Formats: sequence, C-alpha cells, structure tokens
Amino acid sequence: MTISFDSYRVFYYVAHYQNITLAARTMFLTQPTVSHYILNLEKELNCKLFIRSKKGMQLTPEGELLYRHISKAYAEIFRGEEELKDYLSMGGGLIKIGASETTLRNYLTPILGRFKEKYPNIQLRITNTTYQLAETALKSGTMDLAVMTTPFPDTSLSVQTLADFSMAVIAGPSYSKLTDHPLTFKEVARHSLICLEPGTSGRYYLDMLFASNSVHLHPDIELSSADLITPMAIQNMGIGFVPRIFAEHALQDKKVVELTLTEALPTRSICVLKDPDFHLSLACQRFLEELG
Repeated sequence: MTISFDSYRVFYYVAHYQNITLAARTMFLTQPTVSHYILNLEKELNCKLFIRSKKGMQLTPEGELLYRHISKAYAEIFRGEEELKDYLSMGGGLIKIGASETTLRNYLTPILGRFKEKYPNIQLRITNTTYQLAETALKSGTMDLAVMTTPFPDTSLSVQTLADFSMAVIAGPSYSKLTDHPLTFKEVARHSLICLEPGTSGRYYLDMLFASNSVHLHPDIELSSADLITPMAIQNMGIGFVPRIFAEHALQDKKVVELTLTEALPTRSICVLKDPDFHLSLACQRFLEELG
C-alpha cells in the first residue's frame, strides 16, 4: 500500500480540528480538496474514518486507531522542526573538541569561556588528548575539532594555524654556570634532561630536534604534563624545554635560569584540525570563527 504523505497530512489536520474548514485554512487548501483527500484515503484503507455531524468531523473507531499513530508521527515532525529551528538559531547543539594540555591551559580556556557566554545553550564536550588519539577520533567522526600544537606527522586532516609560541630552555640555579656561553645539543645531552613522555607533541618536537643535530635524546625524567617541567627545574633536577609561557614567572623571579643554544629553537604553533570529509555543524562553524 503506497498512500501519499499528503493524504495522511490532511487526515491529521481534519482529525485534529474536527473541522474541514479549519483544516483547509491551516493547509491553504480548498474545502472540496480536503474532502476529496479524505474520501480517497477511506477508499484506500477500505474503512470509514470520519462521521459528519453537527459538531463537526467525528473520528470513527478505525479513525481513532489511525489517529493515535499519525499524531505520534506528527509530534515527532513538529519536534524535529523545533529542534532544527533551535539549532539554526544557535539555541542548542553539541561540539566535541579535543585539545592538548598546552592549548587547553594557555590558549583555549578563555575562548571557551567567551563562546559559552555568547551561546549558553551549546554544549561543549572537551577531551584532553594527544595528536594520535585526536586524529583517530576526527577521522571516525567522534570528535568535531581538535586544537593541538605542532609538530605532528603529515596528515590528511585540514590544519589551520591559530597562533605561534616560542620555547625556552630552563634549569635551576645550580646550572647558572651554563649561562656563560651558548650550548650545543651534545653539551645539553650530557646533563640530566626533563622532558614530556613519548606520544606527546612536545616530546615529538624534541625527538626531531635532537635527531636533526645527530644527538640521541635520553631524558632522565619523563612527565605527562608540561606544566610540571618548570617546578622540576626549580628543584635543580635537570634541564627542561618548555613553552616560554610556562616559565615566565619562574624566570622573572629568578627561580630558574634560561640557557641559550648555538641553534635557535624552532617556533611552534597552535593549530585547529578537522576532517575535510565531515560536514561541520553550524555550532562548530561559529566556534571556528571564535577561534579566529
């Protein structure tokens, strides 16, 4: 049986208003057209759906049964329309964002705050993650956007640079004698090193940097969080490579010294990544605009 949606639409409004005139006016149809739809539907279903009376169009038991189902379907349609309207007006939605520790602590948090203030009904799901996990999630569609730091391997993901940041080489006061002259990577490697653990972009950065200078990186201390490197350095536990922003206060208070190298440290970048094969929701597009 292939009954048209229009037939059920007419049936719904006539049953809802119990009046052909009101139903016709709602659907911008003529009364004869509405009556024609009802007669055809009754023929196709082989049963009487309405009884005409002075009170209007009364449903038969068969009509009541059909209306219970059709009204549920229409309730879902109306709910879908409202949700879509709400979504398009940024009154709802969900954005799934992955972020590295560095981007979350020193770049993303104030932007998230401004976005939430502007769009309070948009739900934000933030995951602290690594590039490898973010890439898998973006390609599977379980994450919308990822805000990560360079470097990371060549990727088919879409990459947009948001900001650059510099690195600093720091150590505790007992390493002050090393500030007399610029150090080579070989000289640095002779001392205790404080690094991030493998799998992080910060460790990938150092692995490539040391390898390009033909030096094997063998840290004495491996940490899961970049903001722990400066406290370790303050305690004279070794030389650390950190985003400069993580060491600014310690440098100003002279709790650590900054070491210079014979080779300038490459600048790193904060980037937003997305999979070009997935369509971003309107909420995600607005968040991208907020990121700049």
